[in-house]
Amino acid sequence: MTRRPQRGLVWLEPGGDPQAFPEAEHALDEPAGLLAAGGDLRPERLLAAYPRGIFPWYSPGQPILWWCPDPREVLFPAEFRRSRSLAKRERNAGFEVRYDTAFGEVIDACAAPRHIDGGGTWITTEMREAYTALHALGYAHSIETWHADQLVGGFYGLWLGDVFFGESMFSREPDASKVALSALVRRSTALGLQLIDCQMPSRHLSSLGSRAIPRSEFLRLIDSAGAFRQNPRSF
Repeated sequence: MTRRPQRGLVWLEPGGDPQAFPEAEHALDEPAGLLAAGGDLRPERLLAAYPRGIFPWYSPGQPILWWCPDPREVLFPAEFRRSRSLAKRERNAGFEVRYDTAFGEVIDACAAPRHIDGGGTWITTEMREAYTALHALGYAHSIETWHADQLVGGFYGLWLGDVFFGESMFSREPDASKVALSALVRRSTALGLQLIDCQMPSRHLSSLGSRAIPRSEFLRLIDSAGAFRQNPRSF
């Protein structure tokens, strides 16, 4: 069951059909990419959303807001820019990259207030619980940078088919999140990863080789990369 509170925006009923998302082309022009509101963060709904190019993003006190922006920021592994300084940090800084050993710590670090974001966070308690549930099911994963046995950076996201849908990243030491991303890119061929979804543009990611592509192309790519395959993966 759905209802439309305003033209072009669908309201999703909590506990309703998890597949009940509108088509991506119905997303609003303003706010750009907003497609639907409401619903819930059950695993079934999230696993229906991401293969359709849809993700939740909202602030505390707001309803759940679902987005499918056009254009879409992506990183093709072959286009990753590994600078000389980053390569040197990987070799000499004593970093170790681990996978799925501290998912809860990674999402908590990503949720911590940041000065550059005005001190707030968009990763609510509800979202933490939802992605932790997906991690337990084998769909959400963390890529972690460790230094002297301390977690110093990393990111988390969903691995569906041959696509990694990145959610958020953090660094406690210079380049720590870049090292984690670089490690995933290095393993992309062995893992079969064709694409890393970055959702929205940022200077940080564009410096590493991400770029914007039309939403229609993004949806075609994730479909051909098997994002609808609901098979848990492991590193």
